[in-house]
Amino acid sequence: MAEVSLPAVQLVDGDGCFNVEGLGQFVRSTKLPDYGVSYGVVAVIGPQSSGKSTLLNHLFGTKFKEMDASEGRCQTTQGIWIEKYAGSVPFIIVMDLEGTDGSERGEDDTVFEKQSALFALAIADVVLVNMWCHDIGREHAANKPLLKMVFQVMMHLFGPRKTTLLFVIRDQTKTPPEKLDTILRQDIQKTWDAVSKPEAYKDTPLSEFFNVKVTTLSSYEEKEEQFKEQVPELRDQIVNLISPGGVAGDRQRVVPASGFSFSAQQIWKLIKENKDLDLPAHKVMVATVRCEEIANEKLDRFFADENWLSLEAAIQEGPVQGFREGLNAILDTYLFEYDKETIYFDEDVRIAKRRYLQSKALDEAYKRVPNWPTPAVAPPPAPAPAPAPARATFRSAIPVALSVAVSVAGLLVNLLG
Repeated sequence: MAEVSLPAVQLVDGDGCFNVEGLGQFVRSTKLPDYGVSYGVVAVIGPQSSGKSTLLNHLFGTKFKEMDASEGRCQTTQGIWIEKYAGSVPFIIVMDLEGTDGSERGEDDTVFEKQSALFALAIADVVLVNMWCHDIGREHAANKPLLKMVFQVMMHLFGPRKTTLLFVIRDQTKTPPEKLDTILRQDIQKTWDAVSKPEAYKDTPLSEFFNVKVTTLSSYEEKEEQFKEQVPELRDQIVNLISPGGVAGDRQRVVPASGFSFSAQQIWKLIKENKDLDLPAHKVMVATVRCEEIANEKLDRFFADENWLSLEAAIQEGPVQGFREGLNAILDTYLFEYDKETIYFDEDVRIAKRRYLQSKALDEAYKRVPNWPTPAVAPPPAPAPAPAPARATFRSAIPVALSVAVSVAGLLVNLLG
């Protein structure tokens, strides 16, 4: 049974301001941290008024604002919005991006388009590229600048990140899907070859950066029923892509859900500062911050634990038999919780922060124990024995012998005289 869809949250407004508070509320209300790495992110990009929001709403039961066709084509989505997939499983964060080539921003203002596209490519498992069927194969079609922009911003990611691009061809005509697929892939390859690349990626094939998938949909306005019949099949395709075993189902590179909020904030900050994204280093940084936060939270709970407080009170009265064992048993509870909550973070980081948690807890606990025995101070070393007198040698004995002989001779002279 489908869950009740929560309201959409504007993650980034039209001026590029990140909604930290709104994301925090989204994370709490959806209980995102409970999902570990068993969550996915699906974003949609495409020309303005191409039906992106409508597509997402039918695919995932979201409530993004849709264009009113009776009022003509105009901007309905400003900035970046997120909402949770209304289905019970899997947990999918659905991201609706402002359309490209909108008249509201003008022809020359493409900064936000590039920033939002890079953001989507950096955090989404699947990026839906929404495009019109009549643009396929056209040299000056709306999808050409869009494709070029996607490929250009991808170069700002540190190293190839295998993102799945699912091209959704809207308003399918009588042209067979297989033919559209072939023509579109040729367009994609041609655009990729023409994009200026850093020297490190000059000869890198498209397949190193992207998994390219293509699908088609009937017109929503002219063939609504047929469109609705095709939507479940596309949704299943997306879910399969994200699930284990799918091309986007490798969760080893995914930031654990409890770090998603901090990760998204930092990625947007780097994009706004026009800095390249070193995603491997970013993942370690997120792990460091989150593991330390979790460790400190466990420390606070450990020292507020009733069992510890009872043990601490008892030790104030005098020695407690089995104090060490009791202390370690309580601490083990919080070490277990720490391990459970950090299991998907970088291994080296989580092990280091676990040691920090353990040593900090023990050090602080023993400080609260009165008269806790400190290691015995070693007694000062005994003074070194006096050196033995040197053994007399023949040479050293000669003066003494002569002196004695002289004394004896003098004594005899006095006696005889």
